[in-house]
Amino acid sequence: MSDFDSSVVEGLVNHDSVAEHPRPPRREFKARGSFVTRCDHCQLPVLNCLCPYQVKAESHAQVWLITHPIEHFKPTNTGRLIRDVITTTQVFTWYRTAPDAQLAALLKDPRYAPFVIFPDDQPDYADRVVGIEAVHSAKEQARIPVFIILDGTWRQARRMFRKSAYLDALPVLPLRTERETRYRLRKPASKAHLCTAEVAIELLRQGGDTVAADVLDDYFEVFNDSYAASRLHHKIDPPTAAMRRLAAKQSAGNSESGHPSAHRGA
Repeated sequence: MSDFDSSVVEGLVNHDSVAEHPRPPRREFKARGSFVTRCDHCQLPVLNCLCPYQVKAESHAQVWLITHPIEHFKPTNTGRLIRDVITTTQVFTWYRTAPDAQLAALLKDPRYAPFVIFPDDQPDYADRVVGIEAVHSAKEQARIPVFIILDGTWRQARRMFRKSAYLDALPVLPLRTERETRYRLRKPASKAHLCTAEVAIELLRQGGDTVAADVLDDYFEVFNDSYAASRLHHKIDPPTAAMRRLAAKQSAGNSESGHPSAHRGA
């Protein structure tokens, strides 16, 4: 099972869904690197701003992140990368006492076929476990598959799974992959423990959204490399292969739309 990344930046919170629950109070970032000048949009140090490499991609499946409320403030988050690339991504804050109102409504919408991404290591929900073929089946039925990722530390994710009664009727989809993590901003307990973006990449790829998965994979690699280099105050030059691929896609997209590329980190 993937060890989901423990953070999603505050800017990713779905502001339409906070009417019922107050937004967590903003806390000043005090960890190592808090005095680094960061891009307002991508949150990376301006030395290696991520914005020139942000490329949008379409996918049939959607990703919905249910994020633990204390996980909105760390810039090393990878969940936000999913939303940067796939515009249908939605982010909801998890509350123990009640579900997010917008999420609750979406779960009742028959257009969607939601799957909770979680391991099949306990017998009490074995009857809910499905394989990736269920995703393909949903697509054949003209429904939109949704990968619901519990975004927090592994301990938080388990608690969220157990304490969220509104998820109890949903099928559980374990991620099965041979991929080993490339995330370098933390030390995982195992190379098999993937961060949030890597989980989404593998799910999209297995579900048939290979183009979106490839774009997100490149974007994750650029984020990973850029953040690691910035910790050493090193600017990446010349651009990496992933940077060149994304820059080419962004340039092509801007040419087709007639709009010049805008560097938001400037």
